[in-house]
Amino acid sequence: MSLPVSAKPIPLAPDSDGVIRVSQTRVSLDSVAYAFNDGATAEEIVQQYPSLPLADVYAVIGYYLQNRDAVEAYLHERQQQRQQIRQQNEARFDPQGVRDRLLRRQKKKA
Repeated sequence: MSLPVSAKPIPLAPDSDGVIRVSQTRVSLDSVAYAFNDGATAEEIVQQYPSLPLADVYAVIGYYLQNRDAVEAYLHERQQQRQQIRQQNEARFDPQGVRDRLLRRQKKKA
């Protein structure tokens, strides 16, 4: 019996914003890596993100383990981008007092 042995491409691709997504879904590499680092198994990750094929999650975890330094650098860069965007949004839209304003609006409607 002959077993076909071939390498399939890693199911990762950047979207238009440069975010690396898994299996042509909206699930990011970040999500899979953080879940794995939090102790989730591939099966648990698929339960959390049902759009992901199990084999692809295993492939992404394998890629992560083989390229940990590069993936960690990418995750760090993404974290910095998220912080920068949060700061920009908070500068544009003052988060202080949001809850109070929403409660006042709710009381006016009642």
